[in-house]
Amino acid sequence: MPVHEWGSTGDDTPGLLLLQEIFGVSDYIKQRASDLAALGYYVIAPEIYWRLDDTSLDESDPELLQRAMGIVQRLDWGQAVTDSVAALDYLRARGKGTGVVGFCFGGGLGFNVAAASSPDVLISYYGSSLPQLIDLAPKVTATSLHHFGDADTYLKADAVIPALGDAEIHRYAEAGHAFDNPMPAFHHADASELAWRRTVDFLARHLPTSQGQA
Repeated sequence: MPVHEWGSTGDDTPGLLLLQEIFGVSDYIKQRASDLAALGYYVIAPEIYWRLDDTSLDESDPELLQRAMGIVQRLDWGQAVTDSVAALDYLRARGKGTGVVGFCFGGGLGFNVAAASSPDVLISYYGSSLPQLIDLAPKVTATSLHHFGDADTYLKADAVIPALGDAEIHRYAEAGHAFDNPMPAFHHADASELAWRRTVDFLARHLPTSQGQA
């Protein structure tokens, strides 16, 4: 399985598994990985579509969303969970703290991974498959943070929040789905900035690095 990596693998470096949106390990995901590595984490982002053929995506293509959704529909969800758990196990084998950070498709996948192989922390941005996975909530023991946009037409936060227990929940009144993605069709600058500050603060409290920057 192809895996991108950022940051130091040093003895005191916690590991983060970064799970992609439906657009793959895009420039946006790579930027977020770089942001996390700058806080002192060792970050890996596996290519979740690696078992599929014909998965190239052009971010300038006006049909990008439709093509990406078509790829996701061909994906074996159970195999994607297994592959992601294998990546998490690789991080855990280093003997350091571990976290899962997922966006959109990756937010739901991360929730499923957390239920199957408990990391120390889970951060999920508007996990699009959460409504179908909510029965797994009792198995998610990781300290968790969830971000939701109240203007999200793909995911209704009210349908999933009651099952998330003591997870830290933040809602953004005017933000839609994928509000952290810089594509103009999705981006909500204020919500993106605030959610990221909260993400950094959450990591500082629950999976700190030796740099003291997280």
